[in-house]
Amino acid sequence: MTQPTEAAPTEATAHAPTDPAGAVPPDPGTRMKRSPDHEDEILDVRTHRDPDRNRLTPVVRLPPEAALTVVDALAGLVRTAHREEAERPAPDGTLKRAQVFEEGDVFMLEPPFPGFFADRYLMDFYDTTARDICSRMHLHTGLRFVRMMTGPDTTIRVSSLSPVTVRPSAAFGPLTAFTDELPDTPEGVRRERHNVIVPPNSWVDMQIPRGVSHQFNAVGPNAVIDSVHPEESIETLREGMSGYRMMAQTIFLAKDRSPADTCAGTTAPEDVPTPDDVPAP
Repeated sequence: MTQPTEAAPTEATAHAPTDPAGAVPPDPGTRMKRSPDHEDEILDVRTHRDPDRNRLTPVVRLPPEAALTVVDALAGLVRTAHREEAERPAPDGTLKRAQVFEEGDVFMLEPPFPGFFADRYLMDFYDTTARDICSRMHLHTGLRFVRMMTGPDTTIRVSSLSPVTVRPSAAFGPLTAFTDELPDTPEGVRRERHNVIVPPNSWVDMQIPRGVSHQFNAVGPNAVIDSVHPEESIETLREGMSGYRMMAQTIFLAKDRSPADTCAGTTAPEDVPTPDDVPAP
């Protein structure tokens, strides 16, 4: 997921990692961002190489009515939070928990606190085709755990610059997986993009290692993400940011977002699905 539209510097005091015995500052060499407070930092896609691979685990298929009930209930929490933010904006100096990301509207359901450095958020996905715009390929300075849920008439296209390992599942048949070219690369540069399609009425989990590229685009109106960031506050310290920001630890691999026709397709360009990637051992 990508970074918010605004930050709350004083949240560093409220949520930054603390250790009663005295925390040891992280090695500056582990930082990934050139400018820790930059909310739209771009990494040269010509030189980036993923240090690992994302792993996707199909969890369950649901009847359409049940899937829609779950998606609507979770998306409803996000929409309520955004209405409340519009009516009663978060005071200056506090974390704005209802925010806007490239892929959708977000509500931080569970913020971190001293001694517990993870947070959890819900995202109400935008419909890529309705907006005619795709989110950008990006990476994070810390690992992520993401559960994606779809309802009727909706898929999610999961993409990466490295092959996505799809783990076996008794509840699912083979998922559609294919490769195409990453759009809008610099002139003369070709980067292969690996895609897996999350089908309608499905839950899938995705483990995203630190620094591994990914891109999510929903095609259809009924999709949500339930995401946990197990080291969110740790990243604030490691990257040397001036304050805690929900999801500001993002680095993009493109300057601009591309039109929907570059990410809304659910099969390979020649319209022939390819088998899943080799499962993890």
